[in-house]
Amino acid sequence: MKKNISLRIILSYLLLVLIAIAVIYPSFWVIMTSFREGTSLYSESIIPKNMTLDHYREIFANDDVSPVLTWYGNTLKVATLSMLFGTIIQLFTAYTISRFRFKGRRVVMSSILLLSMFPGFLSLVAIYAMFQRFDLLGTHAALIIVYSAGAALGMFVAKGYFDTMPRGLEEAARIDGASHMTVFLKIFLPLSKPMLIYIALTTFTGAFVDFVLAKAILRNDREVWTLAVGLYDMVFSSKDAKYTLFAAGAVLAAIPVTLLFLALQRFLVEGITAGSSKG
Repeated sequence: MKKNISLRIILSYLLLVLIAIAVIYPSFWVIMTSFREGTSLYSESIIPKNMTLDHYREIFANDDVSPVLTWYGNTLKVATLSMLFGTIIQLFTAYTISRFRFKGRRVVMSSILLLSMFPGFLSLVAIYAMFQRFDLLGTHAALIIVYSAGAALGMFVAKGYFDTMPRGLEEAARIDGASHMTVFLKIFLPLSKPMLIYIALTTFTGAFVDFVLAKAILRNDREVWTLAVGLYDMVFSSKDAKYTLFAAGAVLAAIPVTLLFLALQRFLVEGITAGSSKG
């Protein structure tokens, strides 16, 4: 019996090691590529023999042609506003589904679950036509609307978190005369800090790293491009693709999101754990 338990523990650790390698290796490869000389994707060794910072300097060298700092600012603006509006929409949607019983509730839940299974780019043509009609193509407002509205499709973690809260808290507050909005703001939100941080960060990350929707909506105006669109154009606009430059840009794009996740890691784990317990 003890041998079987020990074997299972060893296999579990081996599996975890393999998963860790599969997750860490691509990121490590990109970081090392950003310090490699030349522009080639191929290298004999993962660690460069001669490291260089030339690719990072090149990204910021021609700010008039490739305004990276402007793209960074655009990306932070779009991601931050999408996070604020998307989190609010997601919280209200989850709270309504979790605490209220109304006709068509199961249909709404099933529809949200079904729609969340499809990649967002499948609706690209419809989104493009809609924003063209409202003359919003090439604007950050269009991106913010898409990201914020789409955040509601990921409301199941928040719903699962709200489901774990005892109804006694809500009923006691209602007896004392509190409205549903007061219950939501004064009781549920203060108790939902881990889940709130989790959905805010995931919404921010989704808007920060998106390329497909941003490329289609922002079109050819370089001043309104986000970082993902700008770096793609910088690297692949010429005949000779500069893969090492692209790797340097990817590292710069990953820094803000990585720092946020590291700083708020504890809340993320708590939010996922509690939200999945009854989701």
